[in-house]
Amino acid sequence: MASGTFDILHPGHGFYLKEAKKLGGKNATLMVVVATDKTVKSHKHVPIISQEQRLEAVLMLKYVDEAYIGDEVDPFKIVKEKKPDIIAIGPDQKFDPQKLHKSLLDNGMDIKVVKIEDYKKFDLDSSCKIIKKIKNTHFSDDAFKNCD
Repeated sequence: MASGTFDILHPGHGFYLKEAKKLGGKNATLMVVVATDKTVKSHKHVPIISQEQRLEAVLMLKYVDEAYIGDEVDPFKIVKEKKPDIIAIGPDQKFDPQKLHKSLLDNGMDIKVVKIEDYKKFDLDSSCKIIKKIKNTHFSDDAFKNCD
């Protein structure tokens, strides 16, 4: 199982999910939990894309077998329901794997937690970097004339 915001999809997301799926071996099923709009807003930034659209985009990625929108009341709800063998933490996620493992144990779940350390570096390898580039780019008046 992997989780994240997945606000503006970029190759780093694909790399993270590919690495997460590899953790389970050849016939692994990768389940992804997409953060709610409220969670994104409280932990990162105002989401650009709604949680429903982020879920649809994540479901289209080739490494993803199942995806769900997280639960704001109980962050472990989907974990309890789906019972993954492994939870993969992304390289830019602030979770401490040992603390998360302890929280899982405290909730009656002995699930291996693995931090994906590798990161595929790109100039625009985060939603925030993409947003900042858009904000700082001076477009001509007709740059988006064909956009509806």
